[in-house]
Amino acid sequence: MNKLTVTLLSALASASVLAGPNDVLHLYNWSGSLSDAIVKRFEKSCDCKVVQDYYGDNEEMLAKLAAGAKGYDVVFPSSFVIQPMVKQKLLQPLNKQLLPNFRNVDPVYLNQSYDPGNRYEIPTVLSLTSVGYNQTKLKALGVDPTSWSVIFDPKVLAKIKGKVTVLDSPREVFTAALFYLGKNPNQATEADYRAAKKVIAQAKPYWAAFSNASYLKELAVGNIWASLGYSTEFYQAIEDARQAKRPFVLAMTPQRQGNELGVDTMAILSSAKRPDLAHQFINFMLDGKNAAELTNLNGATNPVKTALPYFRSDLKANAVINPSPQTVAKWTVLKEQSPRERRLMNRLWTEVKAGK
Repeated sequence: MNKLTVTLLSALASASVLAGPNDVLHLYNWSGSLSDAIVKRFEKSCDCKVVQDYYGDNEEMLAKLAAGAKGYDVVFPSSFVIQPMVKQKLLQPLNKQLLPNFRNVDPVYLNQSYDPGNRYEIPTVLSLTSVGYNQTKLKALGVDPTSWSVIFDPKVLAKIKGKVTVLDSPREVFTAALFYLGKNPNQATEADYRAAKKVIAQAKPYWAAFSNASYLKELAVGNIWASLGYSTEFYQAIEDARQAKRPFVLAMTPQRQGNELGVDTMAILSSAKRPDLAHQFINFMLDGKNAAELTNLNGATNPVKTALPYFRSDLKANAVINPSPQTVAKWTVLKEQSPRERRLMNRLWTEVKAGK
């Protein structure tokens, strides 16, 4: 055997020897991200125990870790906080020799600008900022949800006035408007932002609300017919409507002009007490069957290419959950804005909300 093979086998052996019934892996995770079944399956595979604490957003997680919280091994940060965490020395580099299932990850989702070479993290849950819609209503009205015109074109919106919501988020709404205008949101100029503001201002009178939470319920009960939101939220609305046997069908779709791809990742904290178990867990989650359970649970797009055979049959045909390479090519992971860009966007957003 060559030197690399010996090193790999030795590392894997060491990791497995260290695990035992009194060993504990501590996860700091998004609430509801892992099913009890998958946690129990990992515990059985490593002969260890998993303990989870939860956070509601990246800011809460960052604040707790920056304040000196210890005792966590694996964390699940979104892509846009990876660089700040690296700068604060909160993450340790991954040992790829302990992650043979890394080869299962589709290369299209790797080597992004926020972590070149995936030195610190591996993508795990992908959510598309897109359109969720009442397929029954929009089809009857001849409205095409595969274009951002369903959110921004006054001629289209006139057919569904008062039945549309958008996120109460300047970054998300401006990004969608820039896509609608054929602009790359990562390369937007001040003129582009001002053009996007005009598009948003013209569409705003037709919207029912800016909503970060209630749109899921409103879509599920039929009060709203089109929403700019997150695919994982739309998945929940679709499931809720189906289980309640509503007299309509909900769906979600990407937009042909492009979409923003949100990425949650798996990473190991620099203060981790059990990096061996942390690597075992990440490798476990990169197995196709285990990865597919995340998609079947929350409708997330999955970066693990070997997960597809284990998707629920009704999810395999979904263009968001199982996209074609051509569709993925139109999806963009947002880069961190400069302070100047952020100030400009927030000022324009305030003007839009104030009707200026």
